[in-house]
Amino acid sequence: MDRWSIFIALVIGAYLLGSIPFGLVVGRRARGMDITEIGSGNIGAANVAREIGLAWGIVTLLADALKGFIPVAVVPFLLGGSAELDEALRGLVGLAAVLGHQFPVYNHKRGGKGVATCLGVFLAISPLSCAFSGAIFLIVVAIRRYISLGSMVAALSMPAWLSIGGHSGFLIITSMAMSLLIVLRHKDNIRRLAKGNERRWHLKGNHKSRSIRRPNSPSE
Repeated sequence: MDRWSIFIALVIGAYLLGSIPFGLVVGRRARGMDITEIGSGNIGAANVAREIGLAWGIVTLLADALKGFIPVAVVPFLLGGSAELDEALRGLVGLAAVLGHQFPVYNHKRGGKGVATCLGVFLAISPLSCAFSGAIFLIVVAIRRYISLGSMVAALSMPAWLSIGGHSGFLIITSMAMSLLIVLRHKDNIRRLAKGNERRWHLKGNHKSRSIRRPNSPSE
């Protein structure tokens, strides 16, 4: 296979890997629950942690992050090329993984917000940028206790850190696209934040008391 055939295969593979709904799998395996029917109904780590338990939320976070990390990490080994081309190809493969998580082929396109998968993508490209964005996330959540707000602010900060770090312009543009996608997936949270009725971060201690999600229940 030539380089571009391998690249296309990587993009498709990244999308299919990103489409695996690990939050749904964890909910069913750990508690026999459909995570889309409890709490916010989101398949992401925050809802799993809140509704099933912190440990399972961490498992989901790691699994979702690996969906972004693995395909991006193998790009230099399979494609090679100049540093700028390498970053461009890794950014596009990472974008495919994020789109897979947000619009999964396996789950009728009912995906998550893409934050953890995006984290995995940039851990494979720029761990230092991830550390700075992660610090911003923790600060916002510690002060305001909104996972959604922390996620959006952290995502929007990533292009700035990449720019400061001297990464390629194409990668920075790709990171802007991912940040915008993450913000758009939080549109309902933005409405609730504006109205002051967004749910603050907390963990439920009693699994038996969880109720089925109602259509108008708030989500993060």
